[in-house]
Amino acid sequence: MMQDERIDMNKPDETAEGIETGGQGDRARMIECENLVKIYKTKDIEVVALQGLDLIVEKGELMAIIGNSGSGKSTLLNMLGGLDRPSAGKLFVDGHDLLKFNEQQLIKYKRETVGFVWQNNARNLIPYLTAQENVEMPMILTGKKNRRNRALQLLDLVGLLNRRNSKLSQLSGGEQQRVAIAIALANDPKLLLADEPTGSVDSRTASAILDVFRELNKALGVTVVIVTHDRQISRKVDRVVAIRDGRTSSEFIRKRSYAEELAALGDKVFSDQSDTHDELVVLDRAGRLQIPAEYMQALGLKGRNKVKVELEGDRVVVYAPKE
Repeated sequence: MMQDERIDMNKPDETAEGIETGGQGDRARMIECENLVKIYKTKDIEVVALQGLDLIVEKGELMAIIGNSGSGKSTLLNMLGGLDRPSAGKLFVDGHDLLKFNEQQLIKYKRETVGFVWQNNARNLIPYLTAQENVEMPMILTGKKNRRNRALQLLDLVGLLNRRNSKLSQLSGGEQQRVAIAIALANDPKLLLADEPTGSVDSRTASAILDVFRELNKALGVTVVIVTHDRQISRKVDRVVAIRDGRTSSEFIRKRSYAEELAALGDKVFSDQSDTHDELVVLDRAGRLQIPAEYMQALGLKGRNKVKVELEGDRVVVYAPKE
């Protein structure tokens, strides 16, 4: 064991390389999606997974994308990770136009610009390797030097330095997910994508994993996008974007910082998302918005395809027309 080993957290990565810019995206933005469309076709059926989705994520942001099954959130995540391509629209990540990438550029992007954390740990970890060896594997594939020290740095960051010699069977579900996060960060990506990272653990472990994402976001400045169906995740991130029917429908913006909330919390428990966040409906470039389902139901708009829209002072009013 190496209990007294010192980990140099400030040592630069000796082999970091850039990737050629493929587009003209805003340098302050990590992600810019405009009117994204994705259509899956088979011989007998055509499924529209995304239908004009718009999304902007700033560099260094910690945010979540939520939505029910079939909403399009996983399709979006695969596109951001370079695993799938849009049928139409624009997609920039870190200023690179992913639609213009050839296969070689796409491989380089997936290895160096983006890191993935999957819900299923079988996709993250090689069972016969130790935690440290698993974290070193991506660096071996890209030929990075100083792999051992980098792996130990990352395991220290996720709180598992003392488990570096443990294999998959010796780690709990939460520990496996922490190792998976360290693996995703091995090649120093600018964007970290997490697909349902708390979906297979209990609520206490889930909270601890989300705390790890917060600490990494703060310590490394990496942009973190978490895709989930769990609305409770909003309490640990700064912004939540809701997707419905292949479009961004609303956003939840934190009213005050997470640190301020913790300081003011005391014995109080926030019982509702509205206690911590403001909900804003997304208005797209064409002036379209998605009205929350409960509002549609309350106003008798459910099932209608035509409604009245009027301007009253500083408000736009939507209501069902008289029969």
